Amino acid sequence: MNLMGWATTQGEAMSNVDTAWLRMEKPGNLMMITGVLRLATPLRYKRLVDLLEQRFLAYPRFRQRAVDGPEGAHWENDAEFDITRHVTRLKLPGRADEAALQDAVSELASTPLSGDHPLWQFDLIERFEGGSVVVCRIHHCYADGMALVQVMLSLTDSSPDAKREQHWLEEEARAEPSAQSLPPVLQRLDKAIKFGTRTLGKWLEAWKEPGATAHLTHEAVAFAQELVHAIGLSDDDVTSLKGALSEEKRCAWAVPLELDEVKAVSRGFGCTVNDLLLACAAGAIRQVLLDNGEPVDGLTLRATVPVNLRPRAHARRLGNHFGLVFLDLPVGEACPPARVRAVGAAMRELKNSRQAAVSYGLLGVLGMAPTSVQRHALDLLSRKATLVATNVPGPKQPLYLAGVEVSRMMFWVPQTGSIGLGISLLSYAGKVYFGLIADRARLHDPDRVARAFNQEFEHMLTLVLLSDWEKAPDEFADDAWAWLGEGCR
Repeated sequence: MNLMGWATTQGEAMSNVDTAWLRMEKPGNLMMITGVLRLATPLRYKRLVDLLEQRFLAYPRFRQRAVDGPEGAHWENDAEFDITRHVTRLKLPGRADEAALQDAVSELASTPLSGDHPLWQFDLIERFEGGSVVVCRIHHCYADGMALVQVMLSLTDSSPDAKREQHWLEEEARAEPSAQSLPPVLQRLDKAIKFGTRTLGKWLEAWKEPGATAHLTHEAVAFAQELVHAIGLSDDDVTSLKGALSEEKRCAWAVPLELDEVKAVSRGFGCTVNDLLLACAAGAIRQVLLDNGEPVDGLTLRATVPVNLRPRAHARRLGNHFGLVFLDLPVGEACPPARVRAVGAAMRELKNSRQAAVSYGLLGVLGMAPTSVQRHALDLLSRKATLVATNVPGPKQPLYLAGVEVSRMMFWVPQTGSIGLGISLLSYAGKVYFGLIADRARLHDPDRVARAFNQEFEHMLTLVLLSDWEKAPDEFADDAWAWLGEGCR
C-alpha cells in the first residue's frame, strides 16, 4: 500500500500514517492540534469567513470528512458542508481577561470535533483587550504540526493591505506527492511499511529474539533493530505527571521572551536556542515537582519530540510526514548550566539516530493493524515518556490576518496514549512563546510551570550577565547559589 493512498470505491484512501493518527483519538487524549492567534485590533466575523473560504478551503481536503470503516479509513466529500458550521463566535464571560481566555481555550481543547463533518473548527473571540482572538482546532489526521503551521501562515500577509495571488496555493493543495516524489529516506520507509504489512509478526519475533532480524529484507534491517531498541526502553519514571487521565485539559502560556535575549544567552552557554529552551522547561518541571514535595534527585523524564521528515518543497502539503524521538530531560539536575549541557548532549545523540524515521515507519505499520493492536502498541510506547515537546521557528516579521496584525501566536499538539502533558515553543516576530497543555488530573494548574519557565530563563540570563561566575564562585551571593543549585559549587 502506498504511503499517500489512492481512490477506492468509498472515496480517497487515507494514508497509513494518517489513519494511525485518526485511530489514536480517545476521550482522554483528543488528537487535535490547537492554535491561538491574538490580534491587535478587532476582526469581524464575516472577514474571517471570507478569508477562510478563499484560502483555507483552497485545500480541498478541508471539505472532506475522515471516515473509518472495516475496509480502512478514507476521505469523503461532505455533501452537507457549510463553512458557518466550522466558524463560530465566542464571548468571554466576566472581565474577559487573560484567565478567562485560558479557560475558554482549555474548554475548546477538551471538546472533541464532530466526525459527521470535516474535523476542524475556528472560533472567533471578537473582543479581547482591544483586539480579537482566533482559536483554531484541526485533527491530526489531516496534517502534522509543521504543515498546519504553514497552512495558518498561508492565511496571513506580510502587510495589512497585501494582495496575494492564490493560484500557487491551489495548485500545491491539490497536488498529492507520490512515493516517487518523497525523499529517499521516506521511499525506503514506504518499502519497509509494505514489508511490515506482510510480516508484522516478525517484528514481534525480532523483539523477543534479536537474531531474528537476519530473516528480514535489507531495507528493513535498520528499521527492525531501531524498533527493538525503542520497544526495549524502560517505562518512564513515575511522578504526579504520569497516571490516569481525565477528559479535561488545561492550557497556559508564559510571558513571552525576547528572542534576541534568548539567542544571547544560548551563545553564552555555547548551546543552541532549542537546547536552552528545553533546559529551561526541564528546570520548570523540576521546580513544580519540588513544590509538590516529590523526590527529584537523579530524575530523568522523557519527552517525545516531533522531527520533520518532509522535504522543504512539500512544506505546505497536508498529511503527516514526521517522526518522534525520545529526549531525556535532566529534571533531577540541580545545576542550570549542567542541565543545558545534558540536554545538548542528548540532542546531539538523537541527531545521529534513526529514531525519527523508525517511528514514522512504525506508525505506517500500525495504521494497517487492527485498532486493538494499535491501541496496545501506543499504550506501550506512551508509557516510555511523560510529555510531548515541540519547538517551531515562526516568522521573523509581524503578520496580518484579514488586514489585522497578529500580535501573538501559540499552538499545542496532542499527546498520545497515557501522556498527559505537552509543551510548545514558538518564535514569532522577535519573541519566544512557551505554552502548555496538561490533563487536569495530572497538573491542575499549568500556570505554575509557565511561571517557573520564565524564572528559569531569568536565572540563565543572570548567569550570562555574571559571566565570570565559574572563575570566581566565592563572590556569588548565597541567594544566587540557592537558585543556581548546590551541584554547581
